[in-house]
Amino acid sequence: MRYKSVKKATFLSRPNRFIAQVLLDGEETTVHVKNTGRCRELLTPRATVYLAAAENPNRKTKFDLIAVEKGSLLINMDAQAPNRVFQEWAESGGFLPDLTKIRPEYRYKDSRFDFYLEQGDRRHLVEVKGVTLEENGVVRFPDAPTERGVKHREGLTAALEDGFETWVCFVVQLSPARYLEPNDRTHPAFGETLRRASAAGVHVLAVSCRVEPDSLEISTPVPVHL
Repeated sequence: MRYKSVKKATFLSRPNRFIAQVLLDGEETTVHVKNTGRCRELLTPRATVYLAAAENPNRKTKFDLIAVEKGSLLINMDAQAPNRVFQEWAESGGFLPDLTKIRPEYRYKDSRFDFYLEQGDRRHLVEVKGVTLEENGVVRFPDAPTERGVKHREGLTAALEDGFETWVCFVVQLSPARYLEPNDRTHPAFGETLRRASAAGVHVLAVSCRVEPDSLEISTPVPVHL
């Protein structure tokens, strides 16, 4: 996936989870943050950030904050990007071969999953999770408690009984990464649910991304340590 009209700026502050103040072309500017998570380890004072022009020219904030430099890493922090790059990856045959249907936002019982896929007579449900939390090459999910994430893991496990093949795909929005693990310190219930789901037959995989200021593309597998 690609962004239009990307500019480099300097992060100043984040008054609330939706906006940030940045220094852009020498002027303090308010921009939209495309990630409502905490991201405290990323959005630090004077960090170099990247902005993409808003698709709606009439919007009050003219730019979206989409990426940030953290040391030598460039991290995409656009919360909408993981689903978009996963769909591109699936359509190109990178996820599973010979897919005959790709349907985003699929409702199954009392849950809505990110993707429903058909591969001949095989049916797949996929939940995609974006990962931006990194420490010494280890990436973790989640960066904040996620009851929705726990519910989806339970829903994927239940769908196995109805003949679905089910997946959790962690899209790591940086590269390289040594391995991915559940963030048990932040939300132990998520890790416990993910381990139970894996033991029951839910596929758990992680992939890193090739990140540029104006693009994001799934690249290589990342080991998962449960």
